[in-house]
Amino acid sequence: MADILDWTNANLDTLDMATHEAKADEMAARLREETGAGKLPFLTMPYANTLKDELEGLKEYLKGFDHMLLLGIGGSALGARALQEAFFPQQNQPGHKGPFLWIADNVDAYALEAYLARLPAEKTVVVTVSKSGGTIETVGQYFILKEWMQEKLGDTWHQNMLLVTDQEQGFLRGEVKTYGIRALPVPDNLGGRYSVLSAVGLIPALFLGMDIDALIAGATEVSSILASQELTGKELAKHSSFQLAVWAAALMDKGFDEMIFFAYIPLWASFGDWFAQLWAESLGKEGKGSQPLPAIGVTDQHSVNQMFMDGVRNKACLYLSCPNLPAGPKFPVDLPDQFSYVRGRDVGELIQAEGLGNRMALSQSGVPLVELEMGSDSPKQAGKLIALLGAATILTGWLMGINPLDQPAVELGKRLAKARMNADGLDEEKQDLNDFLTADRDLREF
Repeated sequence: MADILDWTNANLDTLDMATHEAKADEMAARLREETGAGKLPFLTMPYANTLKDELEGLKEYLKGFDHMLLLGIGGSALGARALQEAFFPQQNQPGHKGPFLWIADNVDAYALEAYLARLPAEKTVVVTVSKSGGTIETVGQYFILKEWMQEKLGDTWHQNMLLVTDQEQGFLRGEVKTYGIRALPVPDNLGGRYSVLSAVGLIPALFLGMDIDALIAGATEVSSILASQELTGKELAKHSSFQLAVWAAALMDKGFDEMIFFAYIPLWASFGDWFAQLWAESLGKEGKGSQPLPAIGVTDQHSVNQMFMDGVRNKACLYLSCPNLPAGPKFPVDLPDQFSYVRGRDVGELIQAEGLGNRMALSQSGVPLVELEMGSDSPKQAGKLIALLGAATILTGWLMGINPLDQPAVELGKRLAKARMNADGLDEEKQDLNDFLTADRDLREF
């Protein structure tokens, strides 16, 4: 079945779509310019063929391990986790015997100590992902795992390490050159939140046996026209990514400053967290943007959905569904009369009914909603979704007049954390930190 965007309940007639639709020619010209200059590898994927060859060369190597420990944070981990939970759910199910992917995406002493105590070093590959090679949350864990591998494996420790970093520079690239550690590059101009279909997300996918070719093919199906040097404004105006961007920008113009991502494909729920970073880090600039709100169907119908439907009228919704999910086991026939409506029916029918009911309820409550109905929950469809939302995010940022590819506000907290650890330099941050810590505090026990 086809993948469809259902605009029926998007409230298009209440929004000023024309103002942004009129920018199709301008946006098409900008896409031609930036893709031609190599600035949007997320769309052009010039690295795809080389990457496929590099991944093919890793297959036999990775088969020698039972465990992969991925060290990464933000975009270096969220995409990998979404793919794992979507296409390797057995790791979270009873009786799984391997392979195992572990993702260390936080400064978490409990988890790190567990990895060091329980993972068999000789059967574990440690994959460290940092484009800059300077992300302390990630590289700090690399230092600890490097020492652990040296203690456990001696001179062969580097054979159990794999680095994903800048092709030419940075601390981790220096480690590659010094120790001969295997490495794959993060392409230039590819930010972390746009990197899931590079080595960043595809190495874990390969380890778990996913169909990488299908993921890339799906993404290419959506992005190829956007990457064309022949792209016209007329063609862009018909593209779903531009239509979503126009809708999102028009919503923000009217005060809809929260975007719900409601996933009714249970195994794809973690794409909500991936989308949240993509949307927030790309569009939260200069006092602008809309707050992404990941939600899981049916789970969140019983929690935050009350706010969505009866709270402040500032929310819109991207509603992810698939009519072709597994049927699952049947409900027993011998049920009390009050549950007679599910007697002998497939469990899968219930989530479809719940999804339909909640979609209607949100729409009737005044929440503008576009349904992304996937023809299947396959890797190819996931690739299409990743490319569609990534392109829509970039175009939304351009329509807003901001840069969707940087994240300037994120850096301040990082600098202050380094100042707290007494890193060299950062005199201004250290003074700010001292002023903050020595100020009078309003402390109250509870």
